[in-house]
Amino acid sequence: MLSFIVRMKFEQEDCEQVAEWLRLLTSASRQEPGCVSYIPHFVEGEPCTVLIYEQYVDEAALDHHRNAPHFHQYAVGGLYQRMRDRQLENLTAVC
Repeated sequence: MLSFIVRMKFEQEDCEQVAEWLRLLTSASRQEPGCVSYIPHFVEGEPCTVLIYEQYVDEAALDHHRNAPHFHQYAVGGLYQRMRDRQLENLTAVC
């Protein structure tokens, strides 16, 4: 199982568009084979900071996600073009 958190920061004027891209990306990503969890959040107290919790059954499922047309449209062609900062935190389950 692969789990990680992606944290991205955006300009305040982009937040409405970011939310729309996240809705579309989330809907499509949750239908992918091997996607266990895909949950985007806006961080309270940090205007226009997004945290996405993602979990996939294996590396092949993650590769499938990163090569999916909706990922390229809404993440690479949308979110990545507007983000000011991006951090990735890989997680290891306790049990």
